[in-house]
Amino acid sequence: MTARLRSYSQGEWVEGTGTAVELTHAVTGETIGEASSEGLDFKGMLDYSRTVGGPKMRALTFHERARMLKEMAKYLMDRKDEFYRVSEATGATKTDSWIDIEGGIGTFFAYSSKGRREFPNETFYMEGNVEPLSKDNTFVGRHICVPLEGAAVHINAFNFPIWGMLEKLAPTFLGGMPAIVKPATVTSYLTEAMVRAMIESRILPEGALQLIVGSTGDLLDHVTGQDIVTFTGSATVGRKLKAGKAMIENSTRFNQEADSLNFSMLGPESKPGTEEFDLFVKEVVREMTVKAGQKCTAIRRTMVHESMVDDVIKAISKRLSTVKVGDPQVDGVRMGPLVGKSQVSDVRKNVECLKDGSELVFGDPDNFDVAAGDKSKGAFFPATLLYCDSPFGTDAPHNIEAFGPVNTVMPYENIDEAIELAKLGRGSLVGSLFTSNDNVAKSVVLGTASHHGRIMVIDKTSAKSSTGHGSPLPGLVHGGPGRAGGGEELGGVRSALHYMQRTALQGSPTTLTHVSNEWIKGAAQPTDRIHPFRKYFDELEIGETLITHRRTVTEADIVNFAGISGDFFYAHMDDIAAKDSFFEKRVAHGYFVLSAAAGLFVDPAPGPVLANYGLDNLRFVKPVYVGDTIQARLTCKQKTAKDTQPDTVPQGVVAWDVEVTNQDAEPVAVYTILTLVKRQEKANDPDANDPKTAIPDSPQAPVTREPQESDKATLPV
Repeated sequence: MTARLRSYSQGEWVEGTGTAVELTHAVTGETIGEASSEGLDFKGMLDYSRTVGGPKMRALTFHERARMLKEMAKYLMDRKDEFYRVSEATGATKTDSWIDIEGGIGTFFAYSSKGRREFPNETFYMEGNVEPLSKDNTFVGRHICVPLEGAAVHINAFNFPIWGMLEKLAPTFLGGMPAIVKPATVTSYLTEAMVRAMIESRILPEGALQLIVGSTGDLLDHVTGQDIVTFTGSATVGRKLKAGKAMIENSTRFNQEADSLNFSMLGPESKPGTEEFDLFVKEVVREMTVKAGQKCTAIRRTMVHESMVDDVIKAISKRLSTVKVGDPQVDGVRMGPLVGKSQVSDVRKNVECLKDGSELVFGDPDNFDVAAGDKSKGAFFPATLLYCDSPFGTDAPHNIEAFGPVNTVMPYENIDEAIELAKLGRGSLVGSLFTSNDNVAKSVVLGTASHHGRIMVIDKTSAKSSTGHGSPLPGLVHGGPGRAGGGEELGGVRSALHYMQRTALQGSPTTLTHVSNEWIKGAAQPTDRIHPFRKYFDELEIGETLITHRRTVTEADIVNFAGISGDFFYAHMDDIAAKDSFFEKRVAHGYFVLSAAAGLFVDPAPGPVLANYGLDNLRFVKPVYVGDTIQARLTCKQKTAKDTQPDTVPQGVVAWDVEVTNQDAEPVAVYTILTLVKRQEKANDPDANDPKTAIPDSPQAPVTREPQESDKATLPV
C-alpha cells in the first residue's frame, strides 16, 4: 500500500482523506507516496496559530527568538543526512541538495546572528530617530514595530522544498509570528521530512509551525487583516491568490516572488581570451544546469555584443556538451532530471514557443543521451540553447519562460541597446553583468536597476568570492518588480519587519521612554547620590543621570594633548592659520574634549563597570576654545543583558547618552558610549548564569564565533 504523507495541524499529525495526488520519483518514475489535505480544518489551523502559537511567539524577545533559530539550525544540521536521502527522489544532484538543505539551514544561522546583533532584547522594535513635534520638546514622535497577531501562510514552489520554506520561516519567527507552511505537492515529501524533524526537536513553541500537504482548500477564505500570505511560484497563480475575496476585503498582506526572465550580460570589451569572457560562459552554463535550470533566479536571457555572438554560442555549447544528464547518484552525472513528467511537458511546450523567432543551436528534446537512468521513465530533459537574431522584433524570449535548462542568446549593438533588452523582461529577480570596465558597470546598473531586484557585477577581482548569479543571500533583498511579483524577501532585518506592524507613537519624552525602555532627550532624568558607575547592571534605571563638575580648558591642555597624540593640526597649534580659518582662533582637539569629559564622569575606583565597550554617533557640534569651561551629562539610555558562560562574570551592555556643554550651556559634543557592567548573581535563580537561559549578545556586541555553515551557504531560489 502506498504511504500517504501527513499534515501537521493543531498539534497533531493528520492523514488527509479522499482522493490523493500520486508522488513519483523524478529519476525512476516510481510511485513513492501520495498526498491529500482533504478533511483538514483550515479555519481551525488559522485559529490555532492565532490563539496558541501567536501569544507564545510574541512573548519571546528578539534575542530569545534568535537563540531558538540557532538551536533549530544546529539540530537540523545534525540530521542533514536523512534529508539528503529523501532529496534524491527530487532528481537533485548532491550540489543541488546542498544548496537546498544546507543553504536553507544556513539562513536560520544567519538570521539568528542578525537577530542578536541588530535587534534589541525586547519583544518590540523602536525604528528610526525621535521626531520633535513641538518647539519645547514636550511632544515627540517615534515608530514602534510589534508582531502582527495573526498567522503567516507560506505557499512555496516545488524547486526548493527546504530552502523555500526556511528562508521564509527565519524572518517570520524572528519577527514573532507563527506560520502555516504549504509546499508544492510534487516535492512535499521532502518538506514534510524536515517539518517532522522540527516538531520532534521540541524547540519551537506549540502552535508556531503547522504544515499542509496537498491543496490549501478554503484556507485563504478565512484570512484576516492580521495575517500574511506569501507565495513563490507562477505569476498566474499568484494573481489568483491575491484576488481572493477575504484577501481583498481584509487587506491581508501579500508578498509574491514569481518566476522571471532573468538576464546575464557580457560587457562589449570582454572579448574571447579575457577572464571575464570565460567567467561569463561558465556562469551561464552553471545556471542552466544547476537544479536542471529549475530556479526562479536562473539565467533565461543571455546578452552579448553582436561581434561576439558566434564565440559565445560556441563556448557555451562546448561546455554544455561535457555535462552528463542522468541519475544524480551515478558518478560523473552533473545534471539530474526535472521534478516530474508534467514539468517535462511544460518545458517542451515552451521551448517550441520560444523557437518562434529563435533558432535551436544546442540540445534537442527529441534526441539526447542519458548517461544513467531510463529516459522513458525519468523526467529527463537536455540542456537547450537558442539564439534570437532580432530580440527587438520578437516577444517570445521576453515573455515565455521554459522553467528548465533553457536559455536564449541575443545580440546587442551598444550599451544603450543592451539596457533596453534587459528591461524588456518587464521585471526580474536578478540580472548579472560580466565586465572589466567600471563605466560599463555604472551605465548598466543605473539603466536597469529599476527593473530588477538584484544586480550582480563580476570581474576577475570579485569572481573568486562571488556566490553566483542565482544565489540570494540572507542580508540582501530577494524579489523584484513587475513580472517578478513586486515582493521582497530576505534583506536582513528588513524582512523580519514585514511580519510586524509599524505604528507611529506620539507623546511626551518621558512617556515614550517608559514605553520603549530607551531614554529620549527631554524625558525625566532622576539623579542619585550614588555614582552610576558604582551600580550593578540590574540596579541602573533608564534615564538615571549624572551631572559632572566643570573643567576649564587651557592652552597647556591643547599643547600637551598634541604632544601625546601627535595631532598638530593647524587649527590647534597655529594662531595665524587658525585666525584665517572659520574657527577664527585656536581650538581644542575634539578627542581631547572626549578624554576630558571621560575624566569628568568616570569613577576611578574598581566597581561593577568592567570596561569601555565602544562609542557611537559622535558629533562635535561646536568648537571649544582656550578658556572655555566644559561639563558633561551622562544618562543611562539603554540596557541589554549579554549571554555569558558559566565560568565568566555575568554582564550586560549599558548605552549612555553623553552631552558635553560649554559655559553657556551649549552642546559641544554629543555621543553614546557603551560600557560592560556586571550583573548581580541571583542566589534564588539557578538559571541566571546558564547560557541556555541567558539572553544572547546585544546588538552592539562584537562578533567572535567559530565558523558556521551559514558562512558558506549559497542560497538560490
